[in-house]
Amino acid sequence: MIHRLHRLLRCHPRTVDLVIAAALFACSFPGSVMTLPGRDLEVPWWPGVLVAGLASLALLWRRTLPRTTVVVTLCCAMAVAALGYILTVLVIGPLMVALYTLARGSDRTTANLFTASGITLLLGTSLIVGPDTEPLVLKLVGPAFWLLLPTSLGTTTRLRAAYLEAVQARADHAERTREKEARHRVTEERMRIARDLHDVVAHHLVLANLQAGTVVRLMRSRPEEAERIAGELAGTTLSAVRELKATVGLLRHADDSETPSGPAPGLAQLAELAASFEPAGLSVTVNTQGRPRPLSAGADLTAYRIVQEALTNVTKHAGTGSAEVRLSYAHDRLGITVTDHGGTTAPASPMTPSSPAPADGYGVIGMRERALSAGGRLRAGHRPQGGFEVVTELPLPHTQDSLA
Repeated sequence: MIHRLHRLLRCHPRTVDLVIAAALFACSFPGSVMTLPGRDLEVPWWPGVLVAGLASLALLWRRTLPRTTVVVTLCCAMAVAALGYILTVLVIGPLMVALYTLARGSDRTTANLFTASGITLLLGTSLIVGPDTEPLVLKLVGPAFWLLLPTSLGTTTRLRAAYLEAVQARADHAERTREKEARHRVTEERMRIARDLHDVVAHHLVLANLQAGTVVRLMRSRPEEAERIAGELAGTTLSAVRELKATVGLLRHADDSETPSGPAPGLAQLAELAASFEPAGLSVTVNTQGRPRPLSAGADLTAYRIVQEALTNVTKHAGTGSAEVRLSYAHDRLGITVTDHGGTTAPASPMTPSSPAPADGYGVIGMRERALSAGGRLRAGHRPQGGFEVVTELPLPHTQDSLA
């Protein structure tokens, strides 16, 4: 009910001003006949009512011309003081409303300046021209208090409105920032899943393609070997399906009954990853330098995917039968180096010196993005002595041993 009334009053400001002016004009009647106890009215009542009515009428322009309204109502209040009326809230009410409006709609300096000037002029008029029979305390304390009160209330109202506006602005900004952050996280998640899909598909399809080609070549001359490789081909495709299911399962809703099972790939499965390239004719050697230390879950998956993608590129482009993976543990970093010694492939191969830089491909771009997302860095390029090299540095979590 109160909110509806407040909204109604804000929608009809002119009506509100008319009601306030009429109420203050009505108050001027008892204010013009008020005297000190035991004394008779020394001036007629109607001049005070007339001046108060003029001041009340000026309030109709208090919203559009607040300074002019203060000046007009102040002149009327000074006239009331000069005529000899007691300066009560009943006769100087229009000046109080004008000062409140000015303090609410302007800065503190302007409101204080007008208030101080009004108090000085009004008290000066009352002391110089006003009746001598009125007590000095009543002439000074009362008017000063009644003029300081609306200025203080108006300033407080203005500051409160500014505070609420600032709070609302911060809330709106936080809401926009939250939506932007949510969109950013969705984009990052899509990029991460796209990289996972690329790594899984590229790795397993390359192996499956090589195994299928080998089966075709050996089917007549060495059927037993072809049968063995065909069995390994089935295992490769099954592994691809399993990893694809786990990756795509991240897109399911939380209330789906099927959830991905099994641990996420990491350096603990590096031996299995190296062995998976043997059917494709690539012998992978894994060497470790330093004392192995665990990585965070995200960095561990990043390290695995980078090694997987680098070895897949060796299988596709290098034309060599061997590759080396070297893990170097330092006090705060893990260095991962994947190296091949090159081979004899077609000139169009991206891993040969005559081909475009591998950094132009999505594989190296994806590896670099993975390293950056984990707080590390990656560089890839041809080695001076031949072959290609991928070097990655990933941060290791701080432990008590590393800090000692």
